Formats: sequence, C-alpha cells, structure tokens
Amino acid sequence: MDMIEIRQKKLRNKLSLQNAVKRILLCIGEDPNREGLIRTPFRYAKACEEWFGGYDKSPKDVLNRQFSKENYDQMIIEGPISFYSHCEHHITPFYGSVWIGYIPRSYVTGLDKMVKLVEIYARRLQIQERMTDQIADALHKFLKCYGVMVVIRANHLCIGSRETRNQTTETVTSAVRGVFDTNKDSRAEFLSLAKIQ
Repeated sequence: MDMIEIRQKKLRNKLSLQNAVKRILLCIGEDPNREGLIRTPFRYAKACEEWFGGYDKSPKDVLNRQFSKENYDQMIIEGPISFYSHCEHHITPFYGSVWIGYIPRSYVTGLDKMVKLVEIYARRLQIQERMTDQIADALHKFLKCYGVMVVIRANHLCIGSRETRNQTTETVTSAVRGVFDTNKDSRAEFLSLAKIQ
C-alpha cells in the first residue's frame, strides 16, 4: 500500500467512526445535531487516533537502537512509567504505572525506549495481564538480556464507574523472564529498588 492509499484508508476509517458515534448518540437518546454534540463525532474520531495509535507501531522499531553495556552487569530499572489504556471488554479507560527491570547481557537500550515500548502496548485495546506479558516478552526477545521483570499497577474505570462502582480497587500484575523467573533474590532486589507502592 502506498502513502496515498494509506491516507485514503485512514480517512475512510475516520468517517466510518464518526458515523458510528452519531449512531451511538442516537441510541442513548441524544441528539447528534445538538449544538454541544455537533463536533463530538469528529473529536472522538480524532481522539481514537491517539488512544489506539499503538497498532501502527512495532516494539522492534522502538528497541532497534542499542548500546554496548560497557562493563555494566547490574539491574537497570525504569519507573514509574505512567500509561493510559482502554480495556477491551468495555472500551473504558484504565491507567496507572509500569515498572521495568532488566539485567543486560551485551547491550542496553535508551531509557526513553522503555517508555515508548509501554506506549505501544498501552495504546491498543488491552487487558492488563496481556499488556504486562507483552512488555516483558518484547524486552526479553529484542534485548536478549539475562532477565526482565515488569510490574503494572492500574485503576480500571470499568470497576470504578459501573456495577460495583468501587473507586479504590487497584489491580497489580507482574511478569518475569529469565533469571527473574529462577532467582528469587533478583525479584526481591527489583521490588526493593523500584519501591513499588
């Protein structure tokens, strides 16, 4: 697909999304032609480009730039990395923080690359458990490091805004790869240094 075809497809998708939002507004009993709602379908479609922009990006593109680790052979931790995503069950937001730790084998990556990696997976329809695994798998695969550990703490509006309406519930997930899977001391060190609260 050339650039013109890609732009045309994006425009068609944006128009389809705007029409879908108009239908949703009608279905919930609103008037899409009301002054406050006339531009809502356009604004929502534009917001979706940002919210779900992770589908067009690959972790390989983010983690392609690596540096020699020199003589460094200890754990590297990045966090808290804030994120904002949407749950695939209700398309409602969930948001929180990610902590990433890894032990380099031959190379390290730029610290901003870990932030960008989180963004790739957060900007898709997600479940927190899968997102945790995806971040860990990508780092372990592309950095070929000794081990990776990822912890995510998040609040889900599908819990906070509907049914139970519980505003204080937080979900914590973790994923371990390599030495973090086999060495409890590495896990304990990560949790101690990250000060995850």
